[in-house]
Amino acid sequence: MVIAFAYPPLPSEKGVPLLSQNRQFQWFSRPTYIFPVVPATAATMMKKAGHDVVWLDGIAEEWTPEEFDRRLAEAKPDLVVLETKTPVVKRHWKWISEHAAPSTKHQAPSTKYVLVGDHVTALPDETMAACPVDYVLTGGDWDFLVKNLVESDFDPSKFEPGIWYRENGEVKNTGRFQLNHDLNSAPWIDRDLCHWKLYAVKNGNFRRTPGTYVMSGRDCWHAKCTFCSWTTLYPRYRTRDPIDVVDEIGDLIERYGVKEIMDDSGSFPVGQWLKTFCDEMIKRGYNKKLRIDCNMRFGRLAYEDYALMRKAGFRLVLFGVESANQYTLDRFVKALKVEDVEKGAEWAHKAGLDVHLTFMFGHAWEGPTEIANTVKLARKMLAKGWASTLQCTMTIPYPGTPLFKELKENDGLTTLDWDEYDMRRQITKTPLASEDEIKKAVRRVYSGFFQPQAILRRLFSTRTLFDFGFYYRGLRSLLGHLLDFRKTTDRCKTC
Repeated sequence: MVIAFAYPPLPSEKGVPLLSQNRQFQWFSRPTYIFPVVPATAATMMKKAGHDVVWLDGIAEEWTPEEFDRRLAEAKPDLVVLETKTPVVKRHWKWISEHAAPSTKHQAPSTKYVLVGDHVTALPDETMAACPVDYVLTGGDWDFLVKNLVESDFDPSKFEPGIWYRENGEVKNTGRFQLNHDLNSAPWIDRDLCHWKLYAVKNGNFRRTPGTYVMSGRDCWHAKCTFCSWTTLYPRYRTRDPIDVVDEIGDLIERYGVKEIMDDSGSFPVGQWLKTFCDEMIKRGYNKKLRIDCNMRFGRLAYEDYALMRKAGFRLVLFGVESANQYTLDRFVKALKVEDVEKGAEWAHKAGLDVHLTFMFGHAWEGPTEIANTVKLARKMLAKGWASTLQCTMTIPYPGTPLFKELKENDGLTTLDWDEYDMRRQITKTPLASEDEIKKAVRRVYSGFFQPQAILRRLFSTRTLFDFGFYYRGLRSLLGHLLDFRKTTDRCKTC
């Protein structure tokens, strides 16, 4: 069987879609490509099972739609798997409708189409009604579901829970997905199969290149934040064996010459798992050969933990802050105190780690004072050097999240047009602040990089050519973010 894992090009005046395996979708003025671990795992599973696998990321390849379609037609796939998210799901419905309709099928007469991702997990029935897709795989372990789909020879009686399908003109499903798969049974990714070099350089996280991604866990051990779309995919946290993860890292060093790794678990494992992992990295000397980046949460680690991570080769730790207002953190069920942010970031910085912070603006219940608090905190973190980098986004209540449910039930959404859920406009009704006020706040945060204290700290911390290259790329990304959040009136003049 020929199986294509596909990301069709999505040309837009908005920029490049940050789509593959991404929790918060954005259009970027400057391309950023995230290596999609779960799709790549699915592709590797299928290859190991003896199938012909075609990896067609038309976005990262920067192909035209015509070039993508030509390559897809040449492959003549029996199965096409597409990952989607809310802001582009309508585009994918249209693409499937154009390619899968009996009168227009040109890949192969019997080609079947599959959609996966958090949006279709939340609203599978919507997608089945909106386009002639053959299957919707729900939940985050859809790499295992692709394997089940193929191994069952598309026999619904053998489907695992979580699969939506058509039978005799009716839409049916096998019930709620179950996260009961053994992550240690999944193979290490065949990086060459999945064209890993496409994602090895154009990524703002990497200071050293080439870089790539792994996942030690799926997805976040907190898993309660009401705005996070991936709680829809992974309501239960599971990890791989830490020794197996270190083994894979060793393979990436020796076989591929990787210099930096981003672990894309929603929150990197902590406790004994973290200690075992760090001790093994140090024991094998891998800590001297590459750097590791990861997502983490404040309030769980002490200074000694950060120091051990730095010794084990960690470079960058990413934290979600979202707001400097305790009421907002509590409403999001962050289980975090504002003081934990400053204390944790200071500890991580003191241990020698780079700290990346993310903030969200446009919460329906926050006004100018609350927005100013968050701007002040973000700029303070940059000035003190407790944050090396940061990112701001607009609040987007994705379908399937408690935040979306709450706002929809209380008439708190400006639109249900999924195209608009791309962080370019305000989706939550914000009676206390206008969209342009919110974007002005975001621009003020980003301008914090140009504070004299922040510039001096960056100059004094620059040691190598890697640093110069990283800061140059960072400056270009910063200018891109300022364009992304320009005033609505300015943006409209260029549309």
